[in-house]
Amino acid sequence: MIEVRTFARLGGADHGWLRTKHHFSFADYHDPARMSWGALRVWNDDEIAPGTGFAPHPHANMEIITYVRQGAITHRDSLGNEGRTVAGDVQVMSAGTGIRHSEYNLEQETTTLFQIWILPTRNGGQPGWGTKRFPKDTRAGRFITLASGMDDDDALPIRADARVLGATLKAGDSATYELAAGRHLYLVPASGAVEVNGVRVNARDGAAIADVETLTVTALEDSEIVLVDAA
Repeated sequence: MIEVRTFARLGGADHGWLRTKHHFSFADYHDPARMSWGALRVWNDDEIAPGTGFAPHPHANMEIITYVRQGAITHRDSLGNEGRTVAGDVQVMSAGTGIRHSEYNLEQETTTLFQIWILPTRNGGQPGWGTKRFPKDTRAGRFITLASGMDDDDALPIRADARVLGATLKAGDSATYELAAGRHLYLVPASGAVEVNGVRVNARDGAAIADVETLTVTALEDSEIVLVDAA
């Protein structure tokens, strides 16, 4: 089963400083048919104007992964963490029992990113934050794990039965991913266009995938892909 959710038909809002599209119900956008996909609760496609961002606000009991596509995002939180995550790299925040954070675009260009929320396997726990570089050449022609609650070396840790993966494919190249029964996959090309088991998915479209054993992604154009595998 592959359901394509085209970018043009996603919910969203334009706040001036923030232009956002929601793959799932979020804020003022509500669609009872798109509340979640397994443990994947939120996938937002955000464009943040220079010198603006999300002021300090709280979260609890959520795993929040940020994949920066262009520009950079600067994080500060109530634990004293501070860091800058640049295009192609990833940050994760385990909200746990509660954390306040801000995310600002301090660059002179628009920052674009995917904001992904995944339900944790259990509530509570000490909050945490981390960021890591993932050079795009390390994922050329294959999926690599960026964040994971499974036994994945070199990935940023999250507290969820899920993993977040990335790949870059040249036009005509393919990458495969094997999945276990009962998993929920959600794939979005950050750029380019691909075929997913023969189904076309354009840039910033979403593909909700289930009941397949092997995922084969073939690039129709040079493409950058983000994939979530969740319970």
